Amino acid sequence: MTRPRLLPFQDRKAAGEALAKAVARKRLTDPVILALPRGGVPVAVEVARALKAPLDLVLVRKIGVPQQPELAAAAVVDGGEPEIVINDDVVEAAAVTEAYIRKQADAELAEIERRRGLYLAGRPRVPLEGRTLVVVDDGIATGASIRAALKALRRKKPKMLVLAVPVASSETLAALEREVDAVVCLETPHPFYAIGMHYRDFHQVPDDEVVRLLAEAGDFNHASPATEGRTTTRR
Repeated sequence: MTRPRLLPFQDRKAAGEALAKAVARKRLTDPVILALPRGGVPVAVEVARALKAPLDLVLVRKIGVPQQPELAAAAVVDGGEPEIVINDDVVEAAAVTEAYIRKQADAELAEIERRRGLYLAGRPRVPLEGRTLVVVDDGIATGASIRAALKALRRKKPKMLVLAVPVASSETLAALEREVDAVVCLETPHPFYAIGMHYRDFHQVPDDEVVRLLAEAGDFNHASPATEGRTTTRR
């Protein structure tokens, strides 16, 4: 029997409610829900609520090639030990230096810390090692940011790494499956043009909405902040 299609989702909340049911069927042990701001937060809140799991953020900032900022040479990923994930092919083709990447990473880390402070008001990070990490976004098109996040999170030594999204490009999702232990995706429409086309309401999520949703979720672990540092992962 053909499964009824869920698309288009009314909004991110409705998508999150549907995604939460699918994730719950996995019966994950000791999960932590990690949202990619800003659009992933309304979705992740519903997943965290359904699983009664702690919610935290994973923030990713792209490091663009000089004079081509939209072409990612690397990405820096939030964490107690922030990670730089380097796109070797782009770095080699564009002759991007390590010094340039490090300088840009410092600036992007400052922005990451500003956003974390704004969104979470100083709440400590949720411990990740040995737990089931469920990374949630509102959809995946090219997957550049979420790929960097997954590579960085793998180094946190989770028990299991799960990617959960309402909608994604089937080609991109197939590539990302190599980075995780499990994928939960409700829809992989073909052809895939843009995430927003699969939502009736796809407004840009403002900072104050992120702050409000995270405050309402209110289910955070109170662990001591991790030691500062940085490691680099190549892809």
